[in-house]
Amino acid sequence: MLPALPRIFCLVSTTDDLTLLPALAAAGVDGFQVRDKAATTRELLVLTASVLELVAAYQACVVVDDRLDVALAAGADGVHLGAADLPLDEARRIADAVTPGLIIGATCRNRAAVEAAADSGADYAGFGPVFATSSKAGLPDPLGVEAVGAAVGVLPLIAIGGISAATAASVRAAGAHGIAVIGGLWRQPDPLQAAKELVTAVA
Repeated sequence: MLPALPRIFCLVSTTDDLTLLPALAAAGVDGFQVRDKAATTRELLVLTASVLELVAAYQACVVVDDRLDVALAAGADGVHLGAADLPLDEARRIADAVTPGLIIGATCRNRAAVEAAADSGADYAGFGPVFATSSKAGLPDPLGVEAVGAAVGVLPLIAIGGISAATAASVRAAGAHGIAVIGGLWRQPDPLQAAKELVTAVA
């Protein structure tokens, strides 16, 4: 049985300290998104398998960024697709033939994109960047909390981009289902303490 859609996705790459994942999951981080643009397919598969094993005891949700093939091969709970990845309707068709109910997320930047993602079979929208972020190059200007509020009601929104414990409550109040974080955890002096503060902020 697939887990529920998380309130907090922690993005994970091969450069992160994977030994912290069980503690993060125990603290209430209920989702992990495997994303490593520089990894080979085999490296991404190994990373995904490691994440799944490390958080299995906590029933956390694990999705793979960009790669439906890796998600299916590793037995992940879902996949998150961007505009340049496999089209959502094709991903849904393939996934339903192999693992019915696989969670599929889509990167969206406005309500129209969320509506299109819903029509194509997405289960949630990764919405952002909400705030300024240095975690990924080439992103558009921050959308702001108001854009979150304008896009709610179609799919559950996972807000991403500059999310921290200080800003998480505002996006939840605007209607976001949850948040996705990179620097909000991994670039903090104490990632575990940051996780606890994020869990409190989105509750």
